[in-house]
Amino acid sequence: MIIREFKIEDLNEVAELLNAYRMFYKKDSDIDACKSFLEERYHNHQSKIFVAEETNIIGFVQIYPIFSTVSLQRAYILNDLYVSSSNRSSGAGQKLIEKTFEYAKENNAKYICLETGQNNINAQNLYKKMGMEVDESVYHFSKGF
Repeated sequence: MIIREFKIEDLNEVAELLNAYRMFYKKDSDIDACKSFLEERYHNHQSKIFVAEETNIIGFVQIYPIFSTVSLQRAYILNDLYVSSSNRSSGAGQKLIEKTFEYAKENNAKYICLETGQNNINAQNLYKKMGMEVDESVYHFSKGF
């Protein structure tokens, strides 16, 4: 298995995975919107995407740069991690996270944060295995529009 940076030539394969990821979170299927979303992030340098590849792309992770004013450093939000259902036991998720950690360290990031559903126990177990912890010192607030 190879973990590498996303190339625009990967768009169709990764859009299929992104679509499946969104459907996991009860969103309607929309391949065209997924392609457009990924293309925009790529061309505007708004995120970093890594893919897990065997004979084809089986998973991806997408991180977004942010900044911590308090620590005066860059940080990243690990916003998306998805491995196709038939490849979940391949170790791809762990390798994709390891790649994001490596990338964050190379770019002098203070931290990587993420959020996941309270019922997504498999993901929570992976994040804990990777040394991530629930930060109970802060509250996460949001307002939908």
